[in-house]
Amino acid sequence: MNKLTKAEEEIMQIIWEIAPCTVADIRNYMKEKLGLKKPPHSTISTMVRIMDDKKGFLKHKAYGRTFVYEPAISKEEYSRQSLKTLVRDYFEGSMNRLVSFLVEEKDLSLSELSELVGKLEEEE
Repeated sequence: MNKLTKAEEEIMQIIWEIAPCTVADIRNYMKEKLGLKKPPHSTISTMVRIMDDKKGFLKHKAYGRTFVYEPAISKEEYSRQSLKTLVRDYFEGSMNRLVSFLVEEKDLSLSELSELVGKLEEEE
């Protein structure tokens, strides 16, 4: 799977939230919902085209000169692939090492750990 840059990932988060959408919809969301200054239309248009044509994260339909974009990959699938990459690159492919790291860093509480154990037991 191709990787998204940080800026592309931010745009994908918006698209997952509001799809189907146009570049204008994305810019308006950034201003109205996120309180950001509207970036130039050409900047967002270029990023979206790259995520569509070159990276395969989006698909589009053309209505005259207007393109309406939708995700080609779900947020859940992207999250799954990103987590697998993180575990492979930083935890030697071991989910156990990831969980141990989270516990040691106190990013995972005892109740959250207990919930994970419960989910694992349900799967068995």
